Amino acid sequence: MTTTTEIKTAIIGYGFSATTFHLPFILNLPPFRFTAVSTSKGELVQKQHPEVEVYADAETLLSRCDADLVIITAPNAAHFALAKLALQQGKPVVLEKPFVTRVEQGEELIALARQQQRVLSVYHNRRWDGDFLTVQKLIAENRLGAVRYFESHFDRFRPEVRKRWRESDVEGGGILFDLGPHMLDQALQLFGPPTAITAQVKTLRPQAEVDDFFHLTLHYPQHLAVLRSSPFCASPTLRFEVQGEAGSFIKHGLDPQEERLKSGVLPVTPGWSQENSEQYGQLYTADGAQPVTTETGGYQHYYHQLAGAILDGSEIPVSAEQALRNIRLIHLALQSSASGQTVAVDSKV
Repeated sequence: MTTTTEIKTAIIGYGFSATTFHLPFILNLPPFRFTAVSTSKGELVQKQHPEVEVYADAETLLSRCDADLVIITAPNAAHFALAKLALQQGKPVVLEKPFVTRVEQGEELIALARQQQRVLSVYHNRRWDGDFLTVQKLIAENRLGAVRYFESHFDRFRPEVRKRWRESDVEGGGILFDLGPHMLDQALQLFGPPTAITAQVKTLRPQAEVDDFFHLTLHYPQHLAVLRSSPFCASPTLRFEVQGEAGSFIKHGLDPQEERLKSGVLPVTPGWSQENSEQYGQLYTADGAQPVTTETGGYQHYYHQLAGAILDGSEIPVSAEQALRNIRLIHLALQSSASGQTVAVDSKV
């Protein structure tokens, strides 16, 4: 909690994540103010944001800047060390997903944040995807009846390997650590922890160094939840299929916010994130089919809640404890895939 009404914000990294998913909100939502960054792209930052302090490395930024918030968008393997240093400096921290790469790292950071009495959050922004909010609402309103089968896809057509750290043989590399945290987080928001997990985590592309495909089955007492990502989906992408005793809901296409942010749309109007009607999903029941208006999402809601958590101690939008559940499940998925067996999920999840 801070006594100021302004949140001076420092960002570690100035790549795709920082410029697409964080800066549009930091620059346009009070009470945030972009004050510092660590990056090798210093000249670009000084040209675009001349008032911002630029540091060559994260460690120097953390030891010298007076930020009220540090957002870490560094590669996954660096999350733990940088978050630990920031918390030791008494700074609230937002980490890009995944939270960490190892469970014990997350446990240490959670303990440190409690000791320092500082906010520690993970940017699971896809809780505010419009399509996910639609599924959440349909289930809450019992329009599908008791859910018996849930399927979530984040498929792409990327048959060629790209030269970037996410596709390199480094700690935290691979598609499971990239997209898995979002999809697991959404499933946990809908259904809570599963009783077991069966997983296939594969490297399918000939030149790939790390996993580029996963198929996770989460086992619940009365239903199954399947989460999948493939690099070979050239057809229109299925996003959600939910089958219940009263009907089914099918949704294609991805939430539009990422593409709009990439194209320069600013999150400054209420409808900036609203999906176009031709992308609406369909609800199928015994009476026929009908389109379902996609709920209006908005990643800005994460930042509104974050400001409240920092300024007045209100609830953190995504707690580190919640984010650590996803990391536990990722490691159980890797264990299942390696053994070819279904793995029980313990009470810590």
